[in-house]
Amino acid sequence: MTRSTHLQAVPETGPVTVAPPPVVPARHPGRWIAAVAALVVFALVVHSMATNPNFQWPVVAAYFTLPAVLNGLWLTLWLTAVTMVLGFALGVVLAVMRLSGNAVLNWLSWTYTWLFRSIPLLVQLLFWFNIGALYPTLSFGPWFTVDTVNLLGGTTTAVIGLVLHEAAFAGEVVRAGILSVDAGQTEAAQALGMTRMRVLRRIVLPQAMRAIIPPAGNMLIGTLKGTSIVSVIAVHDLLYSVQLIYNRNYLVIPLLLVATVWYLVITSILTAGQYYVERHYARGAHRELPPTPLQRLRAALKGAR
Repeated sequence: MTRSTHLQAVPETGPVTVAPPPVVPARHPGRWIAAVAALVVFALVVHSMATNPNFQWPVVAAYFTLPAVLNGLWLTLWLTAVTMVLGFALGVVLAVMRLSGNAVLNWLSWTYTWLFRSIPLLVQLLFWFNIGALYPTLSFGPWFTVDTVNLLGGTTTAVIGLVLHEAAFAGEVVRAGILSVDAGQTEAAQALGMTRMRVLRRIVLPQAMRAIIPPAGNMLIGTLKGTSIVSVIAVHDLLYSVQLIYNRNYLVIPLLLVATVWYLVITSILTAGQYYVERHYARGAHRELPPTPLQRLRAALKGAR
């Protein structure tokens, strides 16, 4: 008896792949504990501010839109805008002079920056406010003579002091932005026959804005708050306006809170504007811009549905 052998075809299989083990994220209980503790402290502070009768929130609401306060707020915004525009215009000139090959212009720009960055803003304002002690009159020949006291009032003095102080810092911000642009950009533009001013205006400054905008936005917010110092020379800005009111009714804390809330509101608006300006000038540096907070909110609501 013969035993037959049956050969069965064994299917060929590829290499056996083993699925990797699932990745389990590391747990950080300390972070959650710190987050909960921070939220508890924040809630306690908010509750204390909301329930403490000494804050007198009804009084804050009553004085928040008082015409005198709004007039002071308008002057604060006006001083901020004028200081930033004129300060950065002079700052661009100082930056160009500092980067110039002319030794005299370079030295003058450096000296200006050194001088006005060294003197405190309050000292500058008081100096310009009392400039009449040095120059009682200004004369342009026998045809025109004017008293300095009549020429330089409180608001004019504030503008001069703020602009000259701002220009010293703005010049360094603009110079840093210009230096951040690759030198090959300038060389390529000059090889095409473009003049130096045209290269600066059309090639260098647009690219330098990415480096200029963040510190410029910081300076804008700093200038908004820094205008409160003009109250020492009796300029009716926001702070001086609330000071006049609480000197009459002795409601010091509520009136200071009125000014504080207004500064918070304006600063928040400027911060949001700075974000979108930075996003605008970042278009050439990123293939795809990150979503804005509003776009993130819409995406989250759409995902929740």
